[in-house]
Amino acid sequence: MKQDLIKDIVQGMLPYLNNAQNEKLQEVLQYTLASYDVTESKQQKKTSEQNFVELFLSAKRIEGCSEKSLKYYKSTIEAMLDELKQNVKRIVTDDIREYLTEYQEKKKSSKVTIDNIRRILSSFFSWLEDEDYILKSPVRRIHKVKTGTNIKETYSDEALELMRDNCTELRDLAIIDMLASTGMRVGEMVLLNRNDIDFNERECIVFGKGSKERVVYFDARTKIHLQNYLRSRTDDNPALFVSLKSPHERLKIGGVEVRLREYGKKLGLQKVHPHKFRRTLATMAIDKGMPIEQLQQLLGHRKIDTTLQYAMVKQSNVKIAHRKYIG
Repeated sequence: MKQDLIKDIVQGMLPYLNNAQNEKLQEVLQYTLASYDVTESKQQKKTSEQNFVELFLSAKRIEGCSEKSLKYYKSTIEAMLDELKQNVKRIVTDDIREYLTEYQEKKKSSKVTIDNIRRILSSFFSWLEDEDYILKSPVRRIHKVKTGTNIKETYSDEALELMRDNCTELRDLAIIDMLASTGMRVGEMVLLNRNDIDFNERECIVFGKGSKERVVYFDARTKIHLQNYLRSRTDDNPALFVSLKSPHERLKIGGVEVRLREYGKKLGLQKVHPHKFRRTLATMAIDKGMPIEQLQQLLGHRKIDTTLQYAMVKQSNVKIAHRKYIG
């Protein structure tokens, strides 16, 4: 404990002293504290670490992070601190490596999950470093986890038509068309109100991640099916999509997911969920030659790398390209 105290003091003085002065300070502290017993207040330690986490979350909130993301950040960081049981300033690279390794073994987590945890911890410790709470981030030397390429499925044209043909409610048909033609996130769709829709321009404004606004567009078929659905409604709820039964409350993400899963089970379609429509639109847009920068804007991605992950190249197109350019 005494050595930890000396280390903390020396670290705190590093910006203000040269190497020779730091060495002298360490000697003086060693000599002065030699005859003293040093204990650490656990309550103070707990409060200090909690303050660091809250300050970090406040900084991320100002940057525009959603409450959902902040909640995930908090639980991830606190789980690490609880497991390591060390002062934030004394955590080193080996501690983080060991934590990630043990976490993967205990939870049987995927490489993607482990890399997500690494990224959050890296962000936390980098912030501590930038704010001069620590000298150097212990995560800096832990590189991105190689996750490999996971080709995710998209809907075929037949699957989309099969779902449309078997919709038993006007609302469900409008939802499928809305997701398929706009590529919007399901969380964005359920927040839409009736007056958000511009039928003349076939567009609407959605609020994406970080409360960022963007315009999305829908096709003529979606316009007709959406108008048919809205004309059939007898409620006065301003929400664009509501529950089928009274009191016709705003439809939530879970409601959309359950409904689509039911259609998938009924029709024998694999993995029917809202996000698959978004991935399908991205892949189709790339196949038809849409510039990646325009697709990035359409999907509301901050980084173009994210857009490239959504846009999976069809194997049939690779075959055609091979015959065209190679023979």
